Amino acid sequence: MVHVSKKRKISVDDAYAVETPADSIRLYADWAGTYDADFVASEGYVYHQRVAEILLRQRSLISGPVLDIGCGTGVVGVCLRDGGIDVVDGIDISSQMLAECGKKKTRDKIPAYRKLMQADLTKTLNIPDSQYAGLVSAGTFTRGHLGPGALDELWRIAAPGALCAIGINSKHYKSMGFGERLSADVVNGTITKPDLIEVDIYSAQTGNMEHASDKALIVVCQIV
Repeated sequence: MVHVSKKRKISVDDAYAVETPADSIRLYADWAGTYDADFVASEGYVYHQRVAEILLRQRSLISGPVLDIGCGTGVVGVCLRDGGIDVVDGIDISSQMLAECGKKKTRDKIPAYRKLMQADLTKTLNIPDSQYAGLVSAGTFTRGHLGPGALDELWRIAAPGALCAIGINSKHYKSMGFGERLSADVVNGTITKPDLIEVDIYSAQTGNMEHASDKALIVVCQIV
């Protein structure tokens, strides 16, 4: 169980210490109001930009709404909308993070997200099959959060041909067997053979020296 003292600044180490969905709810309830300023800005967090950039490179393949998985405060959605994606929905376990997400606007001052949904991504989602033309995620597939099992529901709710850019913490990718799981999904005809693109989670000028070298693998594939 994660306990965060409100007398100190919450950090990525607190997120890595999460063990259960209930831990996530408690942590992000405390962190939501300061997440953008105390983490994204001050720690040099650029992961969301890298994932969005990779999806946007192939935005011509996307002909419908995109779902931001573990949308948090909405920093990915803003990048996508400003980059030319017309419709973005968000899903997250934390109502407090979703409240912050709902405040996000594009550069044209319109809401970044069409719809926001609160859900535990380790469980069956209340979303019909084949609803999304794109899936994107930054920071949710990491230690203490989502493992490969969550991919079942994501593949289900994505439409045939949907473009996916799913970021996975590099250490988590190896320790949790994502490579084996994705290979099985290719063999089963669920997804195309994925490209793996390694990105930095923090900028070279990061304020978080302990995690300055942290990497993520962006899994880029399409639903068959």
